[in-house]
Amino acid sequence: YKPSNLTTPLDPSIIVGFEELNENIGKITIIDARSPDEFDGTILRAARGGHIPTAKNIDWNNNLDDSGKLKPDEELESLYELDKDSPIVTYCQGAYRAANSYLSMKKLGFKNVKVYLGSWGEWGNKTNLPVE
Repeated sequence: YKPSNLTTPLDPSIIVGFEELNENIGKITIIDARSPDEFDGTILRAARGGHIPTAKNIDWNNNLDDSGKLKPDEELESLYELDKDSPIVTYCQGAYRAANSYLSMKKLGFKNVKVYLGSWGEWGNKTNLPVE
């Protein structure tokens, strides 16, 4: 493949900050796209381990087949058994894995998905924010 010169503008409507996320814990679905060991705090990649309260752990690797491509929709549907109209926020350590999960859900027709840009790299280092 040849390199592309594609550039796209940032769409702020799909980005969430820690303040908005913190205010909506318990009101929205939060997807942690990190590994199970990061989710439960076994692997520590910030001042604190664990996850954002109420978050569900759906490791982003589960979006991909053995060749690294997105799995077929039927397989992704069984992974994301969530209401496609409800507000959902994805996060990981630095938003890269969360972006993959965001794209997987958008591909499936989820309408109200956003990415927490600061992700655990920010949340886990802010000692005033809640952690499970």
